[in-house]
Amino acid sequence: MSADVYEKLADYLDSLPAGFPGTESEVELRILKRLFSPDEAALAMHLTLIPESPAVIAYRAEIGIEEAERRLNEMDRKGLIFSVQIRNKPVRYRIDQFIVGIWEGQVNNLTPELVNDFEEYLPFFIDLDVWQKIPQLRTIPVGESIDSWTEIMAYEQADKIVSTHTKFAVLNCICRQEQHILGKGCGKPLESCLSFGRAAEHSIHIGKSREITREETFEILRRAEKNGLVLQTANARDSVFICTCCGCCCGVLRSIKRDPKPAGRVSSPFTVKFVQDTCAGCGTCIERCQMDAFYLHNNKVILNPDRCIGCGLCVTTCTTGSLSLF
Repeated sequence: MSADVYEKLADYLDSLPAGFPGTESEVELRILKRLFSPDEAALAMHLTLIPESPAVIAYRAEIGIEEAERRLNEMDRKGLIFSVQIRNKPVRYRIDQFIVGIWEGQVNNLTPELVNDFEEYLPFFIDLDVWQKIPQLRTIPVGESIDSWTEIMAYEQADKIVSTHTKFAVLNCICRQEQHILGKGCGKPLESCLSFGRAAEHSIHIGKSREITREETFEILRRAEKNGLVLQTANARDSVFICTCCGCCCGVLRSIKRDPKPAGRVSSPFTVKFVQDTCAGCGTCIERCQMDAFYLHNNKVILNPDRCIGCGLCVTTCTTGSLSLF
């Protein structure tokens, strides 16, 4: 099979909404070669964002149905594509975007070589217009940080998102795994990313996660707040995952943290309100903020609102009530 199959796959992934940009070093091709065999790369290009049966994909790829089903199942278990099964209906398969999708599917399968390639590639990916103009992730504020009189939609509340589902799973954070391989990162909980509904069923099916109860899900969210982790989900109303992210490991937060105005790089309806006159200057907000929105100047805490992404982590531990979300 010709070597340009990876170039064709890269072009195909780049045509999807989230993009997959080319680079001068062609690191994106090195990543695909580490993840896909030539045959897998060729077959992946016959999948669309609409889940389809192995028979349909086999016809398009001009291979036998049994062979297609076997190869699709193997690719699914490797986290390269996404399978969907509703009740007792046959399994259908669709292409996955690189982020969020193929990369997250490599949890528990990372190698130093793959991690180094990803770190080289990440800045090119996050600088895509689609990520600049339309944030792909949404910050969910800590519930206790919002005033009771503030109107907040259900899809902006973690507990309401969880309550709409009956299937739950938890898996390791690929970002913390990656940073651990690099000898960096923090000691925050590794098993901390949540998925719901079909996403949970899929991650359990391919052996990437373990099933948990609704109460265990709520406990992980409470633990995230205690550990100062930002809740992030897809920038859509129907959320099927919540990541618990830190500014030192999360690829998205690390990237936007380098921007002088991270507030403009995330989707969040909230920002923090700071009353300096009542601030005790304890500095807890400085430690809790993952975007460095607070700093000390002349022994006073100063807020840079351009760096606030509205997570509410500073509000829940402010002993003087000087912080609130609005």
